[in-house]
Amino acid sequence: MHILQTQAISKTYRKTKAVSAVILTIQEGDIYGFIGKNGAGKTTLIRMITGVAEPTSGSFSLFGLTDPKEVIRARSQIAAVVESPALHLNLSAYDNLKMQCILLGIEGNHKEVIERVLTKVDLLSLLVDRKKKAKNFSLGMRQRLGIAMALVNNPKFLILDEPNNGLDPEGIKDMRLLLQKLNKEDGLTILVSSHILTELAKLATRYGFIDKGRLLKEITSEELTKQSRTALLIQPDDIQAAKNALKEALITDVEVEGNKLRVYTELSSSKLITLLAKASIEVASIVQVQDDLETFFMNMIAEAKS
Repeated sequence: MHILQTQAISKTYRKTKAVSAVILTIQEGDIYGFIGKNGAGKTTLIRMITGVAEPTSGSFSLFGLTDPKEVIRARSQIAAVVESPALHLNLSAYDNLKMQCILLGIEGNHKEVIERVLTKVDLLSLLVDRKKKAKNFSLGMRQRLGIAMALVNNPKFLILDEPNNGLDPEGIKDMRLLLQKLNKEDGLTILVSSHILTELAKLATRYGFIDKGRLLKEITSEELTKQSRTALLIQPDDIQAAKNALKEALITDVEVEGNKLRVYTELSSSKLITLLAKASIEVASIVQVQDDLETFFMNMIAEAKS
């Protein structure tokens, strides 16, 4: 089932087109990595899906529903944490969640609901500790509490905008494991907008790449692996001399990475070393590598400009 489909959706602020005719599809069970630079249109699209902003043109469907009234009702099955969790910092985790239950009109035993969502985000200890206020939580705990609040209504679709902002490496790993658990164990479909591409590459099952309001490409993680180019990463004793020697050999697809060169060529490692040796260039190390998510994205932007 399609959880979300957009049909040439656009948003214009005065004369600025923040989102331009985006056609995007998120399938049930996806962890959809939404990738773009700051200002590319990610947050604007999320605001339209969640009802904070109205499209200037185009439309979208949620859970296969297209009628505007049905879409409004379908939003009860989605939850979003945009930028930072909307927490009451002077309240405990329990009281934050109880207030969320009341705001969403959830009837019955609120304690059972709160226990359920705190268990899901590995914060069950806060069910007992009702004196500790959210302002005294670590950033990682606040992020997880924000997700717990989003889970109160048992959504089918979770939208997260930069959930790793400000987290340390351990917090980022914990967030990844939490989202994978929610996806696999609860069948939750997740849209994650993030600029930390090395981490997103470990999490997402599908990707959408957006730049200057335009969706450049959608691709699965398996397709990304197949389409990513391989290169030879070499560390020469003289980078400029090595670049010149490669250029003379008609090898021009070369990128500088610190004290190394990423060389896209069909030559083997041994032949490349021999070529450089003829130019009196020594190679300290050489290894075959595959383009990572960031390199793939930057190459795609470069192609779109050309």
